[in-house]
Amino acid sequence: MSSPAWFDLFLFLLLFGLFVYVFVTVRITNLHKVYFLFHFFMMFWPLCQFATDLTQNPQLQLLFVLLSFVSIPMLASGWLLLTVFLTGYANQFRTRRFLLLFVPAALAAAGVILNPYTLFVNPVEGGYIHRVYGPWFWMMVVILVGYFLASLSFLFRALKSSKTLLTIKKQVRITLWGIYVLAAFAFMDVLLNVVFSPWLPIIPGLTSMGILVSDLFFVFVIKRYKVFDLVSIAHEDVINTIPYGMLVLDENESIIEVNKALRFFIDVSVGDLFDMEKFLASVHVEGSSKEFLDRYKQKENTFSQLEIIAQRESERHYILQVSPIVDSYQMPIGHIITFQDVSQERYLVKELSKANQKLEEMALTDSLTDCFNRRYLTEQLTKEVITNIRNRTPFSLILFDIDYFKAINDRYGHVIGDVVLYRTAQTVKQSIRSSDVLARYGGEEFLIYLPHADRRLAEQLAERVREAIESHRVRVGNESEPISVTVSVGGLTVERFDQEQVSDNLEGSLVQLLADVDKALYQAKQKGRNRVEFADRISWHA
Repeated sequence: MSSPAWFDLFLFLLLFGLFVYVFVTVRITNLHKVYFLFHFFMMFWPLCQFATDLTQNPQLQLLFVLLSFVSIPMLASGWLLLTVFLTGYANQFRTRRFLLLFVPAALAAAGVILNPYTLFVNPVEGGYIHRVYGPWFWMMVVILVGYFLASLSFLFRALKSSKTLLTIKKQVRITLWGIYVLAAFAFMDVLLNVVFSPWLPIIPGLTSMGILVSDLFFVFVIKRYKVFDLVSIAHEDVINTIPYGMLVLDENESIIEVNKALRFFIDVSVGDLFDMEKFLASVHVEGSSKEFLDRYKQKENTFSQLEIIAQRESERHYILQVSPIVDSYQMPIGHIITFQDVSQERYLVKELSKANQKLEEMALTDSLTDCFNRRYLTEQLTKEVITNIRNRTPFSLILFDIDYFKAINDRYGHVIGDVVLYRTAQTVKQSIRSSDVLARYGGEEFLIYLPHADRRLAEQLAERVREAIESHRVRVGNESEPISVTVSVGGLTVERFDQEQVSDNLEGSLVQLLADVDKALYQAKQKGRNRVEFADRISWHA
């Protein structure tokens, strides 16, 4: 066996050692074991070249020659596929396009295996250790050159693209050197051992050496940049399982990662440019977005967030959060943007607010008559009186009582009596101004606070209330005759104030004020009911 055969065996063993090293030290998935398939084809060439020199049987020599040349187009198609993955263009390929990458290699391999009419190779001196190549060999060379040029096109596109990350560009440059080395050794092999073989001695192992050196470049890329690292793959799986939408942008605002959850909200893809200002203009922003955009554009190394409302199939609320990506020198090199859907939380907060508002209304409202209760009236009067005294603004109070209400309860029952109370309150609401405050004072008594009302206006409103109640008819149950009631009304107006500051005894003064209006009501009852009487007091004093 000649010494060139042993040299091929030595190169095969080196390639096999690299295969074992990468397989043992790199954490991979089944998907990335494709690489090892092509690494196998790298080893196949020197192994079969060695086996060709090892045997004296022409048929076995032919078999090993054909197998070694079958590995070459498969190796070329594998390099192209790995180039596509390395440069990030794999996401643009569908399964059918991936399969098309292997069609030329399969055609070349089929022609080699069939060797029709010895169009690929012919023996010399009855064996294939020395051989002559036919037209199909040159057809295979053309196919290999096509794969070489296709790989270069992907690599150069990645280098020129502004969307390609700096790390990817470094990987691409190293890979380019590997392809150049392989192409150079393969070219010298064809040139020296095929074209000039009649005049020059055979130089063994040129293509095998090219395969080994180019593989060293690729192994360096795998180890240096963890191309097939399982942790990186796991990170991608984690990103796709979190419920928040997520975008990862590089320093040029180009999208380098987008998870599945975000695609339900925004139609974006890896490689697109993300315009934050344009995006915010397409949604409703809670509050001002100016400060948020200023910090985002200045690429400050700070965390920012904003709430937005987007109208898709329904109104959705999102918390938009932006976090910087920094290098080892704390310099920003990109952003992570998350979209947290808080629609359910906002809905629950809104419903809770409504419930609290309802509870507050219930606490301040008389449940029977649907007007304010005495507690609310007292609180409101305290606030209003302080304001009126400071601003010297006149105000009035009207206190009315349903005449002979006990007789209605005795004759018709308390249920009908409650209906009369409710209808009376509703009639009064329609007779007073929107700024006036009607409250149930107790039993069948009601008090009306009239802001900005002097004596003349208060008397007019009091008379209007009395007439409206007197003319109203309450139809209840099976009674043939509607129920009609009257009210006695007492009023009081404060138009002058004896002191500039609010008295320290404000509570006592309010009690006295209510006592005075109650006296006016008593006078109305004493004078025959169904009438209006006003107290003489028109000034405020402690």
